[in-house]
Amino acid sequence: MTTAAPPVAPRVAPTVALVIPSRYGSVRFPGKPLAAVAGITMLQRIWGIAQQVKNVSGVYIATDDQRIADHAASFGATVVMTPAECATGTDRVQAVFAQLPVAERPDAVVNFQGDALLTPPWVLQAMVDELQQSPSVGMVTPVWQMSRAQLDQLKKNKESNPSSGTLAVFDKDRNALYFSKAIIPYFRKLPEGDAIPVYRHIGLYGYRLDVLDQLSTLPQTPLEVAEGLEQLRALENGIPIRCVLVDFRGRTHWSVDAPGDVAVAEQLIAQEGELVDFASIFAHTTNPA
Repeated sequence: MTTAAPPVAPRVAPTVALVIPSRYGSVRFPGKPLAAVAGITMLQRIWGIAQQVKNVSGVYIATDDQRIADHAASFGATVVMTPAECATGTDRVQAVFAQLPVAERPDAVVNFQGDALLTPPWVLQAMVDELQQSPSVGMVTPVWQMSRAQLDQLKKNKESNPSSGTLAVFDKDRNALYFSKAIIPYFRKLPEGDAIPVYRHIGLYGYRLDVLDQLSTLPQTPLEVAEGLEQLRALENGIPIRCVLVDFRGRTHWSVDAPGDVAVAEQLIAQEGELVDFASIFAHTTNPA
């Protein structure tokens, strides 16, 4: 007589939340989250994009300013008040989950910066999917493959602004080897054709909560300081970062850092169209802007 093997419990995918750090006191653009871009505030745009991402346990706006909290509440967003002393967006993300009961904390989080208003929702979805499908991965970040023409343009941009654009190289499993403001890899001779192994980094990150906690305790590292890239702190401490390949599908990647960037964003929206149907998302609100 044989004994039947016990049933194997199905694997439960890790839970992933989205957090939107949002502060009023930007040095270059005070009140930026409340600034209107083509008639919709920056904060609404980011939150509306986040609503299109599937299989997330929650979307939180993290702020230390009551004006932002009141605006977020006006369109039904979940707000978590965080300390004014948070030095970075990452610190603000961590502060959100420090306040939540353990039972409500997700396994991982994607930090969706409040100025990355032209981020396609499918880029965030790719990050969420990677965290859920690869439970051993502690940190993820998106990259996209550049064409020869885009690389040529980046080289020109760096002649006047050397710190513009970050490049990434990774191994066969897409684990990051290095990030740099320099153009990497170096080519003695570029390969034939338009498909070249040059990958532009997008400054969005997803973390397991334990990795996020670990990073917050680590001091700055030499390469991090030299390049001005905080993700190098993880690599220098042996924390792997999984690069997630994404495609912008012909859309332009853009963020708003200063007031002058708003006009550029509005021009891009006029040319390429809205990423999501904001009118439908905010149809239930009485004061959408």
